[in-house]
Amino acid sequence: MRVPLSWLREYVDLPATLTGRDVQTELVAAGLEVETVEQLGSGLKGPLVVGKVLTIEELEGFKKPIRFCTVDVGTANSTGAPQEIVCGARNFAVGDKVVVVLPGAVLPGDFAISARKTYGKTSHGMICSADELGMGAWDSEDGIIVLPPEYEVGTDAIELLQLVDEVLDIAVTPDRGYCLSLRGIAREAAIAYGLPLRDPALLDVPGPNAFGHPVKIADPMGCDRFTARTVTGLNPEARSPVWLRRRLQKAGMRPISLAVDITNYVMLELGQPLHAYDRSRVDGPIGVRRAEPGETITTLDGAKRKLDPEDLVITDNRGPIGLAGVMGGANTEIADPTADQETGRASGTTDVVIEAAHFEAVSIARTARRHKLASEASRRFERGVDPQAASAAAQRTVDLLVLLAGGTADAGVTEVIAPSAPRTISLPADHPDRVAGVTYGRETVVRRLQEVGCDVYGQDELVVTVPSWRPDLTDPNDLAEEVIRLEGYENLPSTLPRPPAGRGLTERQRLHRKVGRTLSGAGYVEALNYPFISEQVFDQLGLDADDPARRVVTLANPLSDEEPALRTTLLPGLLGALRRNDGRGSHDLALFETGLVFHPRDEAKIASALPVDHRPSTEQIAGLDAALPDQPRHLAVVLAGAREQAGWWGKGRPGEWADAVEAARSVAREAGAELLVRQGRYGPWHPGRCAELAVSVEGTEHVIGYAGELHPGVLKTLGLPARTSAMELDLDTLERAGTGPVTAPRISAFPVATQDVALIVASEVPAADVEGALREGAGELLESIRLFDLFEGAQIGEGRKSLAYALRFRAGDRTLTVEEATAARDAAVALATERTGAALRGA
Repeated sequence: MRVPLSWLREYVDLPATLTGRDVQTELVAAGLEVETVEQLGSGLKGPLVVGKVLTIEELEGFKKPIRFCTVDVGTANSTGAPQEIVCGARNFAVGDKVVVVLPGAVLPGDFAISARKTYGKTSHGMICSADELGMGAWDSEDGIIVLPPEYEVGTDAIELLQLVDEVLDIAVTPDRGYCLSLRGIAREAAIAYGLPLRDPALLDVPGPNAFGHPVKIADPMGCDRFTARTVTGLNPEARSPVWLRRRLQKAGMRPISLAVDITNYVMLELGQPLHAYDRSRVDGPIGVRRAEPGETITTLDGAKRKLDPEDLVITDNRGPIGLAGVMGGANTEIADPTADQETGRASGTTDVVIEAAHFEAVSIARTARRHKLASEASRRFERGVDPQAASAAAQRTVDLLVLLAGGTADAGVTEVIAPSAPRTISLPADHPDRVAGVTYGRETVVRRLQEVGCDVYGQDELVVTVPSWRPDLTDPNDLAEEVIRLEGYENLPSTLPRPPAGRGLTERQRLHRKVGRTLSGAGYVEALNYPFISEQVFDQLGLDADDPARRVVTLANPLSDEEPALRTTLLPGLLGALRRNDGRGSHDLALFETGLVFHPRDEAKIASALPVDHRPSTEQIAGLDAALPDQPRHLAVVLAGAREQAGWWGKGRPGEWADAVEAARSVAREAGAELLVRQGRYGPWHPGRCAELAVSVEGTEHVIGYAGELHPGVLKTLGLPARTSAMELDLDTLERAGTGPVTAPRISAFPVATQDVALIVASEVPAADVEGALREGAGELLESIRLFDLFEGAQIGEGRKSLAYALRFRAGDRTLTVEEATAARDAAVALATERTGAALRGA
């Protein structure tokens, strides 16, 4: 909403010394988003005057039409002689009144005017267009400003055209629809400065009678108020006066014709959208109903639209003549004046019917979006319009048409009003105090509520009648917010909450932080992604048709039609981030993400509305949770390129499947869980380089994820670097498998005994199975085990491999003897031989 400061001063007597910046500060403090203050006419310097074109000489021999004009500017040039000016515009004639800038003046943009020779003539100034003066559109066609003939030659055009002003550009939030009008902004400014408001809606309005234009409302829920007024005998040649055009321009609207300009002006002034019908084109009573199947309408923008049965339409005997609250129809449009070739007199619309109605907000919003037809009217209706302002807006429109177009107000007044009661809210007088944590007192609460237009009764328990222009005030907290914002958010004390002793992060939150620190320390970078995916990504990842991950929760109103579902895996987002970074030159990448995934429940439930005036019960919260999808927390990593860089310190190495597995092991250690790693096969992973990750929870084994190198086909489909690896696991299940807080290791004062063992096994035997057997067979004395060598070659035979392990033994109460360490090693080898068929190398 663009608000000229000069227009605002008509309703509030703001001090003359106040600037737009001052008003901006106060309105921002009151909760309005004043984005900018535009300085109109900044740097403009006269003389800039009204002139009358005396002669026009057409100059020939140039590539474009050029005219040499003499213009009477009165005594503005100090001589009284006609001013000689060269001009290329064609939309003015001899005798027209124009705007002339004389040498010595400066136009917006620091454009200095001086006499100069051009096209063989000397031009002493310029005949100005609206763009050159920074005004915007002046008329239906661009070109030189042609003024009405009543303005005197030599009149100061800066004052006449109101070229110097300040305009506040306010971003009106959806709950403050009343601020889409000068009336609403003036009310906020009056409250901010403690000044009286001259409400432009306080007009003497005649009561309804039976002589007005007939109106039939078939849907009183969609239209609860309709006012119709008629004005006859309009002068088709009447044009909008300069002040009206300039106010529309400053407010961001283009002048069109007098009748249309007046309806737009009143809409900006009072916030009530209006529509003017050419009465000669309206056939019978005006009606309001829902559209019928198959109906169409051609709107004022020239588009033919197929109507939906939910659309609210304005009709006459022929059918729809307007989309209610959005845009009128072309068949009842106000006709532009045209000159009769025989008489020379203008013909056009002389009788109009004014519509001022109140429509249901949701219906108008849906119609505007359905037809992709947002308008100034729909913008206001969908935010809430004051229903009580309709009759005043119609009267204001009638008055201006009589004043400016020479019309006659018809005695008939039609008002169709659905019965309704004022909305009341009860709240304790100290409710705003408890919400803000500040003691305002009853008097302050009552005064502030009255300032916004409420009627307040009662002592300790207040009964508040909400004004008709504030449909957003529906609950006690809404009233508390009004008190708090008018008292000043900046006056609220800054206090820190005081949590009870013994409370802090939950175990889940601690694990989340530890995992992030661990992976960051290992060189991974956290990448947060949107939780939205396309179901096509499951085909790209190579998931089976019956894979549970394909069951998704679909959003009713997605941000993007291409990604309508919630993710069941973190890999699509992370792999997309890796692809983007690789495509932009970062080839050595290691990324991780922790986040929720979403799985639909078998039985979908509908959540009930929760109360807002007290805490929901345990049963209500449980019902809400039951309606939500399962949302386990997952962890995923992806890596490509070099894992260790080459340099003077030695050769680097690329990231590989083992790094992805090690990331899972590191996370499991932080959770205090024993991670089972074995060969696996799943979806996007390479079938020969995929590890299945499992944990045991209360004696039951759970597969929590997979790690390894991704399948070459998946890499090609997704456009990823070769040998990209990934890991994903269920962090919540891993947490349940943990032993609780990780305790620090016990440091032994006794020396360690190291025994190395090399075992030969079949190539298909997983190293994890061999390690598990060695760990179990070694018993309690084993402190750690590490695979340090893998060898395959002709020396040990085809289809076999050699695994070399370092076993560390230590006792907590004594120094182990060689015999004890050897016996533990032999027991470990024996169990590995029994379970995996291993044989000691060299034996």
